[in-house]
Amino acid sequence: MTASPIQKSGSTDGPTLKRELKVIDAAAFSVGLIGPVGGMALLGAGAVAIIGRAAIWAFVFALVAVALTAYSFTRLARYIAHSGSVYALVGITLGPRAGFVAGWALLGAYIAICSGSTIEIGYFFSQVLGDVGLSSTTPWLLIAIIALALVVALGFTEIHVITRILLYAEFVGVVLVTFLSIVVLVRQGIGKAPGNVHLTWDIFKFPAGTTFSTVAGAAVFGFTAFAGFEGAATLGEETQNPKREIPRAIKIAIGVVGVFFLLTMATQSLGYGTDQAGVDRFTTQANPYGNIGLAYVGKWLAVCLNLVASLSLFAITLGTIAASARILFALVRDAGQTRGIGKVSRKGAPLNSLFVVVGVVLVIVLFQQIKGNAVLNATFYSLTVGTIALLVAYILATLGAAKFLFFEREKRAPAWQVIIPILAVITLGYTIYKNWYGVAAPYSYFPYFVIVWLLIGLLIVMAVPGLAGRVRSRLAAGDNSDEAFIP
Repeated sequence: MTASPIQKSGSTDGPTLKRELKVIDAAAFSVGLIGPVGGMALLGAGAVAIIGRAAIWAFVFALVAVALTAYSFTRLARYIAHSGSVYALVGITLGPRAGFVAGWALLGAYIAICSGSTIEIGYFFSQVLGDVGLSSTTPWLLIAIIALALVVALGFTEIHVITRILLYAEFVGVVLVTFLSIVVLVRQGIGKAPGNVHLTWDIFKFPAGTTFSTVAGAAVFGFTAFAGFEGAATLGEETQNPKREIPRAIKIAIGVVGVFFLLTMATQSLGYGTDQAGVDRFTTQANPYGNIGLAYVGKWLAVCLNLVASLSLFAITLGTIAASARILFALVRDAGQTRGIGKVSRKGAPLNSLFVVVGVVLVIVLFQQIKGNAVLNATFYSLTVGTIALLVAYILATLGAAKFLFFEREKRAPAWQVIIPILAVITLGYTIYKNWYGVAAPYSYFPYFVIVWLLIGLLIVMAVPGLAGRVRSRLAAGDNSDEAFIP
């Protein structure tokens, strides 16, 4: 194997991040952003509400689409190592204006998803406090604010400490949820399940009237669950040998989390039952983990599952804020600002950017509370907006990869593989369409929120004198896309 230097001479002008991470750190960062345990705490019920007992197919659809999308990220990551993730991948392949808008879209997506996960922390941890008899009336907002304060405190630590926290938090949760899944399968298999529910293949049978459109509509919950798989790309300037390790990290994250999602979705559906009564119970449960844990094992597991869900959601909040800070740092730094937001701490972390991101998240969380939105509605509102913005960023990155790999003078991938980004764009675009047209308010409004956010980014890059030129110069200085990692 061969790998070239990460940056060309002159590309290090301005603040730089500390390069210290290995593949396990980068993979842990992506897994932490995904937050598989916290993600499945509520998203499975959302898919079931649309597609019924066959909700697992929504996650299969999402997994296939994510795998198609990941092709572009892993291919481009062999050539481009940058903390701006989609911003750099699109900026180098489609131009600085498109890159800035793509980075802006990803920044908005992470901030919205972070807001939703922060609210969800308050929801689940308040249940933990009630279950152990400490308090049953602790406001979710107070817990959410404490979580954000902890994130700020951890922002002073080095990035490798953050990645290990993400890894350990998810590992404990995955072990407990997998234990519950095994118990469900075993008890149903031997006929000892609560409610006389038996193991069945009905979770793979579509209810009458289910169409491809239905599956695509439910798949938004799957995309939300996988949100952040590309997070390792934001560590392109902090990972050792990133052109080799970042693609590996993304593949590891998708593989491990994909298996976990399918197993968990299957056993949640089985646990509640695949008949209509079981589907109704699942969709009306505000605590899917806890209720199954209580029924199949006991209260101790229900409490532990709510606790690890809270920890996983904290990992999502920590990871998305860390990733958002790095994207914001890259956008500002490459625009020529080396002070304020474009400055790094003595430990090489974009601390000022982190403060800004945390402030924005806090404003969103407070707005949800002032507006009087119920905690679960507030969670899903933020997650849906974030997912739509994320899909836009994915589409731009996929288009950039297609151009870079197949439609330039130098062909960087076998010609037949062009079908992969084409299928990815179709799948991602159709999912956005299904979550725009024919959905009830307020969800029908959310795509317009994303459009407004994108227009703000476009106006910034178009209106600020010389911004596009400075972004182009900075990306060109760090563009070593001709120096690929060759496996």
